[in-house]
Amino acid sequence: MSETSRKALPRLLRRLREYAMLYLGLGYLGAICLAWTPFAIVLHPLLPSRVGRRLGRFVINRGFHGYLRFLTGIGACRFDLSALDALRGQGPLILAPNHPCLLDAVMVISRLPDVACVMKAGLMDNVFLGAGARMARYIRNDSPLRMVGNATEDLAAGSFLLVFPEGTRTTRRPVNPLTASVGLISRRSRVPVQTIFIETESSYLCKGWPLFRKPEMPVTYRVRLGRRFDPPAKVQPFMAELEAYFAAELAHAVLPELPVQARASASPVDA
Repeated sequence: MSETSRKALPRLLRRLREYAMLYLGLGYLGAICLAWTPFAIVLHPLLPSRVGRRLGRFVINRGFHGYLRFLTGIGACRFDLSALDALRGQGPLILAPNHPCLLDAVMVISRLPDVACVMKAGLMDNVFLGAGARMARYIRNDSPLRMVGNATEDLAAGSFLLVFPEGTRTTRRPVNPLTASVGLISRRSRVPVQTIFIETESSYLCKGWPLFRKPEMPVTYRVRLGRRFDPPAKVQPFMAELEAYFAAELAHAVLPELPVQARASASPVDA
């Protein structure tokens, strides 16, 4: 074997190992979602709303917790989510993280019980996620008025509510322009907004990252708590203050380089 071949072999073996971890991780998530789907479809119309919501959120919490433990166990990822533990027992709260990647909701929900999530309507109809999300009474975002009303009802029951103020994954560093939904919900429900910051160096599953593209592993994530904002009297000044706070907190944070596709998809004013 030549010197070049001897040097190339470890790199090849590492790449093969990382591809194996990638597909094992995706397969594990798909398997647990599909395994729960038939039960959620059957139980959703049969159980009382409160019981179904509690059971649905418990299963998602445990499933996501197990998924992150699996990713850690195979060496694909490292997670420092311990800061979220301080929020246990402090509900109701509106949880408002930045949104660098697809795993953000998974990380938050895996650590806290009884979390409602505002979701895109397309995800609520997704074959992998839809049945479980509907049973857990997650909230669709396709009707702003209904979304605010449903979120207010959920918070009145003492739940956490997970809302991404950016509305979608980050396409402009350090943070996208924030949508008004978090301010509207906070004003109407009179529930504080707890900011959360998610940091990672990896662009894995950022906006524009293909699902089956392999990152360098292990991918490391860290979550830290930010300031807690009181419910606003007026939404527009509150959102301006919140966006300025996010921008200042994330200006020197550990954030990934955005994939080219994500930068290209930003509007001209954001590019």
